[in-house]
Amino acid sequence: MATQSECVDILVDDEHIAGTFLSPPTKLPGVLFVHGWGGSQERDLIRARGIAGLGCICLSFDLRGHALTLAQQQTVTREQNLNDLLAAYDLLAQHPHIDPSAIAVVGTSYGGYLAALLTALRPVKWLAMRVPALYGDDDWMVPKRQLDRDLLNKLRGRRVTPEENRALAACADFRGDVLIVESEHDHLVPHATIMSYRAAFHQTHSLTHRIILGADHALSSDCCQKAYTDILVNWATEMVVGARLDQQEGLAAANRR
Repeated sequence: MATQSECVDILVDDEHIAGTFLSPPTKLPGVLFVHGWGGSQERDLIRARGIAGLGCICLSFDLRGHALTLAQQQTVTREQNLNDLLAAYDLLAQHPHIDPSAIAVVGTSYGGYLAALLTALRPVKWLAMRVPALYGDDDWMVPKRQLDRDLLNKLRGRRVTPEENRALAACADFRGDVLIVESEHDHLVPHATIMSYRAAFHQTHSLTHRIILGADHALSSDCCQKAYTDILVNWATEMVVGARLDQQEGLAAANRR
């Protein structure tokens, strides 16, 4: 996303002087939103509008088994939903105005889990996860609706390592910037799960962990919704604008040499 420069010739009084046009980068960062289980892209659209204002191209979408394909919810598997995410990512990366080296993924709950898996399969520069859920690997092909809730609760109630979980293994290999947002009163994704994710991210460029006080899993109150929006937009601003400034400073340093 370095600043574009173009040398120009300026005619003045029958003489020529040199000039240089500097313009913003022609390619923009991309941001992909992944909603949670039982949700839809509707809530993501509100936050996407705020982040688009930073100069990003955003894409939200509905996973299979949701919204217009709700009839599939009883049979859809995690593999199918991961394929949905891969297809959405590829569509975003192919956008003519996207910088494919500057893509962020924002996932909520089940969407955060899928986003973690995505980082092992596609280039991701920035990863934001709100209350990321965790699932075992053994029942990967079982329809999501049929997963054993007691087993899930046991898994999420203890510390899980990257060596025993595919999503956490992807996190352990991730080298970009990470935001984890936790709800203080979350009965579906407890603190132990958040700490499993946090501990897995040991090679990141940066890691930001925020807790929304008084919040439940769904962010049921308007004030909690606003708190998350503020956290996400502020983090995205720091990441995207900071990356642009760093690259501009690098270009300027190279020009001085």
